[in-house]
Amino acid sequence: MTVPNPDPSTGPGPDGQEAGQAKPEEGRIPGEGETPSPMAGLAAEYAAKAGLHRTHDGRVDVLRSAGGVQGIAESILPGLVFLVAYTISRDLTVSLVAALAAAAAFTVVRLVQRRPLTQALAGVVGVGISAWLANTTGKAEDFYLPGFFTNAAYIVAMVISILVKWPVAGLLFGFIRNEGLDWRKEPARLKAYRLGTWIIVAVLVLRLVVQVPLYLLGPEGLAALATTRLIMGAPLYILGIWVAWLITRPAPASTGAEDGAASTDATARD
Repeated sequence: MTVPNPDPSTGPGPDGQEAGQAKPEEGRIPGEGETPSPMAGLAAEYAAKAGLHRTHDGRVDVLRSAGGVQGIAESILPGLVFLVAYTISRDLTVSLVAALAAAAAFTVVRLVQRRPLTQALAGVVGVGISAWLANTTGKAEDFYLPGFFTNAAYIVAMVISILVKWPVAGLLFGFIRNEGLDWRKEPARLKAYRLGTWIIVAVLVLRLVVQVPLYLLGPEGLAALATTRLIMGAPLYILGIWVAWLITRPAPASTGAEDGAASTDATARD
């Protein structure tokens, strides 16, 4: 799934552009005479490392940015396997081993596919830490505890980026739109990217608001905690990124030239 094209019509538009083709401010490919600045290169590198991708027409590819279908499965299945195994067996050790096995299976799949192992290995490490903590405390709900700290760390980092006027949404989407870091010179664009970052922060805060109380319920809240963790994981992330993308879209090009031409025609007629 990619971000829907807001203009599904076909055929060339009034400016001679085919409908659905990227506008110059979104997805513009620099000309041969243009040399990207070092800071723009850093922004692109940051976005690439963050796993953000764009489509061929310069729009954010939300599904691919979330890891694609396989990446989403890698983030969801270990937790789901843990929940199902624990619900059936009520044996914490068996459930933890099953979750670790599910995470490790994805690493094997990537090896067979000869794809990068970074995401799968990160998943194995994350599940391993969660399993170690739950096994140490003997509490099944602690399997989900490390996620709270990771979530909180992202919130702090993004809020700091907003306060110092380097909003994360600008660093990510600026790469997708080929704005580099020029958006920081425009107050309106900076404001839009700060708002977009706040939207992502709101998604992360909502996770904690919903899930922490369920965690505090102990075993009674485990099923609900695991379920909300699945729902508010990749699906909510995709929704948040999409909304942030739409909110931060550049304003339409000024029609001042067209207005001027119309005024000239009117004067000529008079």
